[in-house]
Amino acid sequence: MPDSPSAAHILAEKIDRDGPISLSEYMGIANAAYYAAKDPIGEDGDFVTAPEISQMFGELIGIWLSDLWMRKGRPGHIHYVELGPGRGTLAADALRTMAKFECKPQIHFVETSPVLKEKQAALHSSAAWHKSIDSLPDDGPLLIVANEFFDALPVEQFVSTGDGWLRQMVDRERNKFIAVPSTQVIEKQMSKSTAGLPVGTILESSPASVQILGELSHRIAQQGGAILIIDYGYDQPGTGSTLQAVKNHLPISPFDSPGTSDLTAHVDFHSLANIAKTRLLSVHGPVEQGQWLKALGIDQRAGKLAENSPGKAEDIRAAHRRLTHVDEMGRLFRVMAATSMDWPEPEGFVYGES
Repeated sequence: MPDSPSAAHILAEKIDRDGPISLSEYMGIANAAYYAAKDPIGEDGDFVTAPEISQMFGELIGIWLSDLWMRKGRPGHIHYVELGPGRGTLAADALRTMAKFECKPQIHFVETSPVLKEKQAALHSSAAWHKSIDSLPDDGPLLIVANEFFDALPVEQFVSTGDGWLRQMVDRERNKFIAVPSTQVIEKQMSKSTAGLPVGTILESSPASVQILGELSHRIAQQGGAILIIDYGYDQPGTGSTLQAVKNHLPISPFDSPGTSDLTAHVDFHSLANIAKTRLLSVHGPVEQGQWLKALGIDQRAGKLAENSPGKAEDIRAAHRRLTHVDEMGRLFRVMAATSMDWPEPEGFVYGES
């Protein structure tokens, strides 16, 4: 059987045939191929996620979910839903912890990568898999976890020029992919708040993120529950491109070898919060990841783990620092939750609730 065409080949053929494509389409095709082909997580991959750094991360999420569930009155027939669950490590740590509180939800993973699905199945044989959020259950509260999920969704970019606002496109030049502005002015699509921004300003948005969170928020409003979003991003609207690519733990150009690197963009928590609020959810945060984890007791958990395993104490302290310190993941990563109006106020958001 011949090999499937690479993302670069698919993109090149499409651009050569139809002309420049939108940045969001480029990113969508590249990331779909990337995640379908490999397990990118870990020291031997391209990046490391918080659940792989330490069990403490998933355990505290499990405590957070269990606390919400208990204060709601321990509703039956609940569903644990994870969006883009990686290797299933976070779910394993969270669900193990939740079971200690007699919270045993049905498990649902939204995953499109066959490689990662196989890893998840090794840890969670009873889980149900979904290719999209459309098939998630509608018969009980949803406890949804999205750790480093929204950053990988496609973004659109718009560039201010002397002729008006133009959509950022992707073209080919001398067999290389390059970013170019469109030829069609889209002034009518831009808000009044963008008037007067200097030439060269880039505005970024993620229609895919807005759509997915809107649908999930509607589900939570109807069924009850909560969504927990943990990702790197920004709290207030800003300007500039945040598109980036990582390969072998090093930054590379997003237009170099699409489909072989992880393309991401910073998450606009301000927009996500507004979407959840329009669906009549209570929004909590965003707050810094380090502050949130400390509020949930990561200092005490790290101390206990180090006490129980003295030989691993140094590694535990290093993991604690990586997850919480302002120079590591502690400040760059944000945590936001949205809950059904009739659910309790969640823990951990004592810093700057919106």
